[in-house]
Amino acid sequence: MNSTGLISLDLLDLMFAVGLIAIAIGLSAWERLGLEVSLAIAAGRTILQLLVVGYILAFVFALDNPWAVLAILAVMLTIAAVVARNRISKKIPFVLPLVWGAIFLSTAVTLAYTNLLIIQPVRWYEPQYLIPLAGIVFGSAINGAAIAGERLVSTINASQLEIETHLSLGATPQQAVAQYRRDAIKAGLIPILNQMTVVGIVTLPGIITGQLLSGVDPLDAASYQILILFILAFANLITAILVTQGLCRQFFNAAAQLVK
Repeated sequence: MNSTGLISLDLLDLMFAVGLIAIAIGLSAWERLGLEVSLAIAAGRTILQLLVVGYILAFVFALDNPWAVLAILAVMLTIAAVVARNRISKKIPFVLPLVWGAIFLSTAVTLAYTNLLIIQPVRWYEPQYLIPLAGIVFGSAINGAAIAGERLVSTINASQLEIETHLSLGATPQQAVAQYRRDAIKAGLIPILNQMTVVGIVTLPGIITGQLLSGVDPLDAASYQILILFILAFANLITAILVTQGLCRQFFNAAAQLVK
């Protein structure tokens, strides 16, 4: 047990944790599910990625330099944007910079508000706060951007005749796809809204669970979880608005004609 009251896990404990995956692989083989390789690869990636991240973050925390913190966040942001772009579409041009910019802007605004008005750390780049909060926002923004973007793209592709009818009747491109865009934004917010609806009743999210395990007072843990859920709701909404707005422009040329 360390100074925070958290029971530390040694190598033997982690080996027992691996045993859970081994049992899962055995069950998959027993039921002939064909998930053995997928489970093994996922477990291997989990171990490798988290160990690498752990060492990198330990170095950045020890370095305590704003440029190192920003470099880590830039890498995380770029990976998040690539993942979201891949889920939306690889065929539409400029989706990657669009998603990158949307996630960057929503995260920057959200964390600036949070740091300046709520947490108020001594230094704006405090790694203890900035990196975890940014990582949580990035992870959630991937889903918000991907769901909203994919929904919008698929709906527009399936509704070209209806859109062209609106255009022929004098509607602007923005008016012709306005309802599709609103529906896409709403879809992008569904995961976080569902999470907020059942939090504390059905589930205990990772943040509050981790803080409780580390010995933090339950009310403090609950307060931080409230903050994080509100952060995610705000950031996801901004991300979905920006992504759908940018995608809508990609479907029309300078003459306000639908690009097929």
